[in-house]
Amino acid sequence: MLNYLWAGMIVIGILFGAFNGKMPEITNAALDSSREAVTLCITMIGVMSFWVGMMEIATKAGIIESASCRLRPFIHFLFPAIPKGHKAEEHITTNFIANILGLGWAATPAGLRAMEELGILEEDRRAGKLPGPVRKRGIASNEMCTFLILNISSLQLIPVNVIAYRSQYGSVNPTAIVGPGIAATAVSTIVAIIYCKMMDGKRRV
Repeated sequence: MLNYLWAGMIVIGILFGAFNGKMPEITNAALDSSREAVTLCITMIGVMSFWVGMMEIATKAGIIESASCRLRPFIHFLFPAIPKGHKAEEHITTNFIANILGLGWAATPAGLRAMEELGILEEDRRAGKLPGPVRKRGIASNEMCTFLILNISSLQLIPVNVIAYRSQYGSVNPTAIVGPGIAATAVSTIVAIIYCKMMDGKRRV
């Protein structure tokens, strides 16, 4: 659907420019935007590579494992059906830490691994190896839904990606977004946790 939407907007823009004699402006804008997109991608690749590497070092050094132990009560509160010590806990913790630091791209690999482990957990329930409600194939489990919602609404203390964007586009004070970002994401995270707990209770009935 989005592909059709974007394609329609592009076609309408080109036709509008053609009928109004703005084709040179459209051509120049397309070339300028392409050059700017490449520059922005190079900047963000550098930021992403650095922080993904830092998260990998933290994992190898045992920092993530230590943080996982400290966050275990909170993780268990959010995901009570995940057995203690399950691999999903470590990946969820890594994902949460990266999101809190505003490293959305660095959080993606851990998020994918967490979803894979949650999928394995659901298969174990279907096989009768673990207790808990069993969903039909193709229907996300409570843990998957909770994890996805918390990812979307995640608390961010240092929005690194947004700061990099603002710096790239010449912001006078790129870090001015930190305060409003913390306030907005704190509210969204609290609302997400309340919503997940309410829906989790309904789905278990």
